[in-house]
Amino acid sequence: MHKPALVVIDVQQAMFEESDPVYQGESLLANIKQLLQQARANDVPVIYVQHNSPAGTPFEPGTHGWEIHPDLAPEENDVFIQKKTADSFCQTELLIDLNKLGISHLFLCGIQTEICVDTACRRAFGLGYKVTVVTDAHSTFDTEELSAAQIISHHNQIFKFFGETKRTDEISFASKVVR
Repeated sequence: MHKPALVVIDVQQAMFEESDPVYQGESLLANIKQLLQQARANDVPVIYVQHNSPAGTPFEPGTHGWEIHPDLAPEENDVFIQKKTADSFCQTELLIDLNKLGISHLFLCGIQTEICVDTACRRAFGLGYKVTVVTDAHSTFDTEELSAAQIISHHNQIFKFFGETKRTDEISFASKVVR
């Protein structure tokens, strides 16, 4: 039996800029919003991971681009983790907070698939957590070599080596303890 938490990674305003928005941003937000509603209705802790970068960059703390997207408005009891690298565990309070809450199963969603979501998945697995990556609730951007859709599809296959992969409609937080 595993006590779950929903981890929302880097779903910040800068990722949705009109000039270069994250792939399928509207459906991404809708799926994460559904996960948030379900988690909160079942008293599953919600952990927001927020990327911080130096002054003058899109994720400068306190700027509009740094803020969590308003469609996923945090609530008073949510946990916030501030990070400066792709690794949500590196030099952050994440491990401490997970231990305090007695969490053993992480449900991961957010941005960017091949960077921060991938790193969180691998690191959580390596630390002994049960991991579920929500396959339709993470996204990225096109690169010169691959489309965002290709990156997401590829990583959804890779994530299976580190835990479960499920779509939003397959996730149930109906019980605080997930088998």
